[in-house]
Amino acid sequence: MNLPGKYQKGLILIPTPIEESLPLEPVALQVLHEAATDPDALILVEEHKVGRKRWLQWGLPRSSIESFIVYNEHTAREAAPGVLAQLKAGKRALLMSDGGLPAFCDPGRDLVNLCHEARIAVTTTPFPNSIALAVALSGFEHREFHFAGFLPAEANERKKSLELLASRHPCTLVLMDTPYRLQTLLKDLSESPLKGRDLFLATSLNSDQEALFRGKPKAVLERIGPLNKVEFVIVIG
Repeated sequence: MNLPGKYQKGLILIPTPIEESLPLEPVALQVLHEAATDPDALILVEEHKVGRKRWLQWGLPRSSIESFIVYNEHTAREAAPGVLAQLKAGKRALLMSDGGLPAFCDPGRDLVNLCHEARIAVTTTPFPNSIALAVALSGFEHREFHFAGFLPAEANERKKSLELLASRHPCTLVLMDTPYRLQTLLKDLSESPLKGRDLFLATSLNSDQEALFRGKPKAVLERIGPLNKVEFVIVIG
């Protein structure tokens, strides 16, 4: 299996099975195998003991365990600057949680946010839930978030819905829509009361064509250019 280039740079989230006896997803396993022999790869685990157990269970090289970086709620403040500096220097970092999706209700959220602010690429190995994945990749605070789903197709109704969302939900928002309505929705957001809030657009998640954008709605609309008719999730900080 030839891995996409997105796994050769930046911060890579590695979702792991919640049930520790289950196998790791194949792409994630290959990414970790390659990183284990790459001197320019940092391996971040939530807890050393748990990370070590799973690493060996998945048949990964024992020698890599010595270089694990523990990244959790107790170590994040101290570890983040060093990790970020090495990412800026061209290294890549692989972030694993003890179980589940890193950066979703997880200290890795701050690291994702720092990477976006520093214009460092962020991606993830395959994960089957686009909503949770987009929230994690956004780097936005999400202790509370509101999933608004698909907005009305009719223009005036959609405008009213955006106004209601802005007035009733100051928390992080998650929107979805049909692929052909991406530019229309971004234009509506850039003219709505939500126009001043940062937005994260995730398109073609889990694919080789995955593209992520973060900024104000108008700026994101300008950046995507002719991009249209792609599956997408929008997260509004």
